Amino acid sequence: MTAHKDRNLEGKVCIVTGATSGIGKETARALAHQGGTVILVGRNPEKTLATVEKFRREADTPNVEYLLADLSSQDEIRRLVEEFKSRHNRLDVLVNNVGAFFLRRQESVDGIEMTFALNHLGYFLLTDLLLDTIMASVPARIINVSSRSHRRAVMKFDDLQGHKGYSGIKAYGQSKLANVLFTYELARRLEGTGVTVNALHPGFVATNMGSNNGWIVRAFRPLMNLRALSVEEGAETAIYLATSPDVEGITGKYFIQCTAVPSSAYSYDVTVAKQLWAVSEEMTGQTRPPAV
Repeated sequence: MTAHKDRNLEGKVCIVTGATSGIGKETARALAHQGGTVILVGRNPEKTLATVEKFRREADTPNVEYLLADLSSQDEIRRLVEEFKSRHNRLDVLVNNVGAFFLRRQESVDGIEMTFALNHLGYFLLTDLLLDTIMASVPARIINVSSRSHRRAVMKFDDLQGHKGYSGIKAYGQSKLANVLFTYELARRLEGTGVTVNALHPGFVATNMGSNNGWIVRAFRPLMNLRALSVEEGAETAIYLATSPDVEGITGKYFIQCTAVPSSAYSYDVTVAKQLWAVSEEMTGQTRPPAV
């Protein structure tokens, strides 16, 4: 679907989170092959460095870098941003991809339910802290990887963190809905700035998602993957949104298979989006005027 061999990212700086496996890894690989300076964000030092070295060889470029952080930790996100800004003064493409499914309720180092901390607040805080650099690089693009599972979810503002009864599936769906709501609200706030913000559903992809939940998930994952897309197929839409001239200036949309489609009716509720934004500001300590 995309011309991965076109070097239309030369001179541009890109960040991809969750870039050492799955669709994040494949997205980062494609951006490197298109000539961009690509910063892979990973958590495991050995795995991240090995991925960087592999991409440098494949793309025959030194312009593949890495930053290490656990994006469920707000302190680590802030440190990552400081390190990035010490190296670069522009950011043309931000792909918020990292995410996980947690069968049992866990809390981050900040005392926040892990699914919400990683899958939503990680996107929110990282993007907000990088926004000045992104806006100094227009035209620039922000891509948020969501999921079709958002369609079954609502925002439970009276129990966002699952204290009253935790369901891993519901927590995941709520976090992916939060990704779409965040996308639309940020797009509204950035209207006319030259920064576009879009969300996507990659499809059901053959990755290791959920393998952190014990042997049962790991045992059944190969069977589930028989009907799954390859990581190359799953990454196509993220790559398309990051690179294609077809979506220049397109913002506030939800994409499946490189096509803008409607998200859930609930995800278009502006009141819900604004409430989520306010809650996210409170939970991260980030505040910004209503219009950037």
